[in-house]
Amino acid sequence: MKLRSNLAVVIAMLATVFAANASEYPAKPIRVVIPYPPGGTSDILARLIGAKLTESWGQQVFVETRAGGGTVIGTEIVAKSPPDGHNLLMVSTSHTTNPTLVRKLPFDTLRDLAPVILVANSSNVLLAHPSLPARSVKELIAVAKSRPDQVAYGSGGNGTSTHLSGEMLSQMGGVTMIHVPYKGAGPANIALISGQITWMFGNAIPSVPYIKSGRLRALAVTGKQPIPALPGVPTVSATLPGFEANSWYGVSVQGGTPKDVIAKLNQDIGRVLGTTEMRVRLEAEGAEAGSGSPEEFGVFFRAEIEKWAKVIRAAGIRLE
Repeated sequence: MKLRSNLAVVIAMLATVFAANASEYPAKPIRVVIPYPPGGTSDILARLIGAKLTESWGQQVFVETRAGGGTVIGTEIVAKSPPDGHNLLMVSTSHTTNPTLVRKLPFDTLRDLAPVILVANSSNVLLAHPSLPARSVKELIAVAKSRPDQVAYGSGGNGTSTHLSGEMLSQMGGVTMIHVPYKGAGPANIALISGQITWMFGNAIPSVPYIKSGRLRALAVTGKQPIPALPGVPTVSATLPGFEANSWYGVSVQGGTPKDVIAKLNQDIGRVLGTTEMRVRLEAEGAEAGSGSPEEFGVFFRAEIEKWAKVIRAAGIRLE
């Protein structure tokens, strides 16, 4: 009986400690890990949000880029960090493709990461070189059917979201095309503009000047709705119902982080995303501010894993 009584006291003490930690959060500077090279969208978003949180919390929020391993290196740092909410991770599509794509991850994505909030959603564009005799998704599929294994499309690398988007279009369109991977989106864009490849999926904002100058042609956008930056350009889903391959960005923490801390992070980041200043800034970048509860982001995250798993397995893609 005494042992049971002492155990109850210990449990009560631990509960009090966790409650205090949650109510006093953040108790020290916050690190936001970016598992990509500096200067990308995740980096920009983290710095914008971090500056506002620093003002409201009175604790410094600093950004640390830890690129490598297709986001694995930076992700492992947060997945194995103390579960106190002081290490945040910017997550994106790669975090939902790696569980199927990578043969052995040093962490369990769903167990070791806890969703906080969806930060932003951005439509991509199906870009074509003017030499490609297609002005729509339907015509692109027709060209690919008439030239099996001859139409080449590029991407920022094997297993990237641009590669998998191309695979999904091929599968849904019932065609086979040649995938040409490049070492990043920049080299792939150069190859498309020069005509080395005939089409690819790319981000809307950097592509608009090339589209307006006639050096590239926009066949469709990858979201559910057309975007203001490209009026008159239809969605891929108008031809292939169910197709959606946006770029999205979110925040996660270590899987054992107390729910009260996650709730505070969700509330405070959500407040930043809801400001007019942030919404206008994101729209200028071609993105839409995110929102929603941790549970809603978790449902979205799992749905993305399932969606891309089907594409990856059907294409037979596997990375060591």
